[in-house]
Amino acid sequence: MKTRDKILLASLELFNERGERNVTTNHIAAHLAISPGNLYYHFRNKSDIIYEIFLEYEKLVDFYLDIPEDRSLTLEDLTFYLESVFDGLWSYRFFHRDLEYLLDSDNRLRRDYRDFTNRCLGSIRLIFEKMAEAGIIEPQPVDLRTAMSLNVWLVITNWMAFLKTAHAAEDSNNLTLTGLKQGIYQVLTLEIPYLTPAYREQVMALREQYRPSLPA
Repeated sequence: MKTRDKILLASLELFNERGERNVTTNHIAAHLAISPGNLYYHFRNKSDIIYEIFLEYEKLVDFYLDIPEDRSLTLEDLTFYLESVFDGLWSYRFFHRDLEYLLDSDNRLRRDYRDFTNRCLGSIRLIFEKMAEAGIIEPQPVDLRTAMSLNVWLVITNWMAFLKTAHAAEDSNNLTLTGLKQGIYQVLTLEIPYLTPAYREQVMALREQYRPSLPA
């Protein structure tokens, strides 16, 4: 593996583990047993590292949300999209833990994240359209489909923050992949009013697999 790739991988690991604001370029260099000068040869500063990590995350989500146009959507497809998106959240969890701060710190990141968001919203709208074509949900007017897509995006991108505040009395860093994926329950809940009778039981059973266990 090239040094540049090792820096990105180590940075992602440290950011996820300790939080981006608690990790310096010196920490990253020490973790890799390389000199700070060697790190700066590849990246000018930590912001450049974060930006490159975001580009990798962006590519991953774009790959996950590649919606087939030549066949009907299935519940297996829907499960894959949801599982994959939450897997991506987990793998790059530092980014969503500190999203507002990171976007305020880098104009490039703010611009590209806005484009990324719009692209994801378009993919979610297409998923709803394909679900209607497959008979999983009832057809929706464009404005409702747009609003539903935004609601799904808000749940996905804010679920981690909710878990952190919901568990504030305990250990706010005690996040698990299982706990994160319980957000899928909330996403599927948004679809309940629009499920067709033919698929309602299947979707409700799928939803139940992700039922959250939150503190009282």
